[in-house]
Amino acid sequence: MEDGERSRLLVSRKDSVKCGTSSMANAYFNFTNSIIGSGLIGLPFSLAQAGLPLGMLLLFLVALITDYSIILLIKGGKLSGTHSYQALVHGTFGFVGFMILSVLQFLYPFIAMISYNIITGDTMTKVFQTIPGVGSGSFLSSRHFVIVISTVFFTGPLSLYRDVAQLGKVSLVSMVLTLAIVITVVVRAVTLGPQIPLSQDAWVFARWNAVQAVGVMAFAFICHHNSFMIYESLPEPSLRNWSCVTHGSVGSAALVSAVFAVAGYATFTGFTQGDIFENYCKNDILATFGRFCYGLSIITTFPLECFVTREVVSNVFYNGALSNTVHIIVTLAIISAVTAISLFYDCLGVVLELNGVVSATPLIFIIPSACFLKLSGGNWFQRKRLIPGLILTIGVCVMIIGLVMTALYAQDCSHGAEMFYCKITDSSGPTFSTDSRVLQSINATQNISIF
Repeated sequence: MEDGERSRLLVSRKDSVKCGTSSMANAYFNFTNSIIGSGLIGLPFSLAQAGLPLGMLLLFLVALITDYSIILLIKGGKLSGTHSYQALVHGTFGFVGFMILSVLQFLYPFIAMISYNIITGDTMTKVFQTIPGVGSGSFLSSRHFVIVISTVFFTGPLSLYRDVAQLGKVSLVSMVLTLAIVITVVVRAVTLGPQIPLSQDAWVFARWNAVQAVGVMAFAFICHHNSFMIYESLPEPSLRNWSCVTHGSVGSAALVSAVFAVAGYATFTGFTQGDIFENYCKNDILATFGRFCYGLSIITTFPLECFVTREVVSNVFYNGALSNTVHIIVTLAIISAVTAISLFYDCLGVVLELNGVVSATPLIFIIPSACFLKLSGGNWFQRKRLIPGLILTIGVCVMIIGLVMTALYAQDCSHGAEMFYCKITDSSGPTFSTDSRVLQSINATQNISIF
């Protein structure tokens, strides 16, 4: 690093940003919770798209790029003297860049919150149906009722907090629930996996639609829209402290994601759905426990995304300052819009793929690298600029190819349908049907391998 750049990055105590009220541990929990959101549930499907070996390589590559670009983002903020993602892009690319980022930064968490509500409606209704006396006609079996109740009594009140540090303990609870989910999927991989027939070329190295898998993975790992907010919540905001939080959070998320993805894919191979819990039979008791934990985890993650959408609105329309009254009005307007859309749309897989390609990929790959390249100056072939330049190029390719492939080969939505191997007999567990004609027809496009 050149001396001029080093001096700009080493901000003195007097010139540093205002110290936050969060501890390092709370920042770690908040950041990890922000990463491990609804995208986790689609990772087994991404391995079905890419092939297990190539999918794992891509998963860790996306994690490494995420870790690198998050730190790059904060470095860009220090180089430009800005303290938010939007201010960084505005200072680097002007008003046009600011508006493009604002749209993307609003769109990603907004769509993520829609996916959270879809998951809550899908998972919790199946949990309630296991309660004696709760049938398919009960109000507890209505996804609309469950989404409204969770919004009114849980996600809505939590989203009204003004300080993200206040969600530290809630994020810890969410991480514990996520651990329980991973354990559930791993256990069922061992106990249920041998009973599920393998799809054709289940263990092939690579498949032709691996680029779509990168979109799902990008959706799972994106947390850049929260970066400045959590960075400034640190008691001593510095690159060293931020690097520790980033490495810990992304590393933990990558480990959890890898275990979850492999366990889920190994259980169902090529029959894996965009929502992994759609693969489990309705009377699978352990899977129902996993659904319950994941539903609660998603409810506790929702407020973090609402914080970001509200901050975008605040920066664009209110110059970064919201009065208490406007704060409440904006929050309620965002939550109401999210709830209304999620009540009328319920196909999770398409939401994950599209949000990953359109929103997550630019926010992870393209924009942080472009900002750093423009701010740092110098020759394109300097060592410090090679990696950001490579990441930017990869991001543009993934976005274009992924968008085309998502449009041409959109995932079928199997919301609420039992898989072909499920035949409900009693509450003790599922039995399985292996009709060869069904085996040949399901996920046919995923059975086209490269090698």
